[in-house]
Amino acid sequence: MENGKKLRLSFNSPVILTFTFLCFIVLILDMITAKQTTVNFFSVYRSSFANPLTYLRMFTHVLGHANWEHLFGNVTMLLVVGPLLEEKYGSLNTLLIILITALVTGLVNFFLFPNVRLLGASGVVFAFILLSAFTCVKEREIPITFILVALIYMGEQIYSAIFVKDNVSNLTHLIGGGVGSVLGFIMNRKKMYRSNTGNQ
Repeated sequence: MENGKKLRLSFNSPVILTFTFLCFIVLILDMITAKQTTVNFFSVYRSSFANPLTYLRMFTHVLGHANWEHLFGNVTMLLVVGPLLEEKYGSLNTLLIILITALVTGLVNFFLFPNVRLLGASGVVFAFILLSAFTCVKEREIPITFILVALIYMGEQIYSAIFVKDNVSNLTHLIGGGVGSVLGFIMNRKKMYRSNTGNQ
């Protein structure tokens, strides 16, 4: 190597990498415990408000996955988009995006689909996909990339919800994308405000 320097691993995206590792650990525990850990701790469904786990599951359901295919499908996109967003918005904001998306999708499933057990990071992934369209947003301008991403991903989910019968929670994807869009708009608006204030 140049100047005798050695290559070293960089923990470049702590929130995304930690989230990914936790998803793998949760699925391994799922296999070891015959799905008991996932059902009790990493899925959201209608349960008593007197049960403390009801509140925990509102956030932790994004860590649970049904199988390896489900997990790989989510973490692949997460590892592609997530680090870029964490670099732009910071680790704390990235964590907040995950938590807010988890809570919103969890609440919607809890109240609207009492007999459905929701799990997986799909909502977070779609939040990140829509949020990524805001990376080049400018004041009083809507990026064409945002419009294209919104049309392609949201349109595909609406189509699947109507015409395709599968086990994928299309509503969760749509809500996650909506959360990412709203948070992207808010965070970029704050950045533009600080930038304009600093230039005065």
